[in-house]
Amino acid sequence: MTFVSIREVAPRDGLQNENPVPTEAKVALIDALSRTGVRRIEAVSFVHPKAIPQMADADEVWATAWRNPDVRYSALIPNGRGAQRAIAAGFAEIEVVVSASDTHNRRNLNRSTDESLDDIAGLIPLVHESGATVEVIVATSFGCPFEGDIDPDRVAAIVARVRADGADRIAFGDTTGMATPRRVRDLLSAVRPDLLHFHDTRGTGLANILTALDLGVTEFDASAGGLGGCPYAPGASGNVATEEVVHMLHDMGIDTGIDLDRLIEAAELAEKVVGRRLTSGVLRAGPRTRLA
Repeated sequence: MTFVSIREVAPRDGLQNENPVPTEAKVALIDALSRTGVRRIEAVSFVHPKAIPQMADADEVWATAWRNPDVRYSALIPNGRGAQRAIAAGFAEIEVVVSASDTHNRRNLNRSTDESLDDIAGLIPLVHESGATVEVIVATSFGCPFEGDIDPDRVAAIVARVRADGADRIAFGDTTGMATPRRVRDLLSAVRPDLLHFHDTRGTGLANILTALDLGVTEFDASAGGLGGCPYAPGASGNVATEEVVHMLHDMGIDTGIDLDRLIEAAELAEKVVGRRLTSGVLRAGPRTRLA
């Protein structure tokens, strides 16, 4: 049986795009997700509170959350200072973002793509010295709301650069939901990531995952209830919902190790935490095996 690994990103990527919620609510969401069978969770982000106030309590959240020994937890960082905070907090897996779009990179990180790549080259040795790994997420890999289409060769050049600099893993981010199955095939024919992060902004998230599966990718990000987006890109709401991905994969006979019922309960909690109706169809209707 094929196994697909899903990294749950609601506690960081999901809540980052919402109004700030209490620390205890963030901890409760992480704890609930840790009991679903998901193997990886993106827990917090160590960023300046003025830039992302939703993550201002990252240290307190991580110090309080229950850590399931069967789950790998990761933290997102924007720079060397963030890396130092993540290392001090005890994270063994650290993520850093660079955008394939120079305009989006400036909006997101206030520097050019090349400047971010230089920063990443400098922080990789720092992270490795602590015994942690570095995953480089290439945002706007499938298109940019400011610049339009992104040439796959540009993404491939960024991947070549960060791999040469020592990155342990590569992820491609569909930051504003511009990916389609055709564009997934185009990009993955040019360069292959370890993990893919799709939004469902335009309703193609599950189709994109199926396309990537056909091409051999078996690691994906997803967010409970479909929480998430990008605060620096208009119209970027809507990560692909974890329960929708798991529901589809399980019906195809693909194992994820995740308990779908517990996952739906966690998505219900996410909805309560943010205080609004979330978009996930499986959250609304339940699995197809649920009878009236």
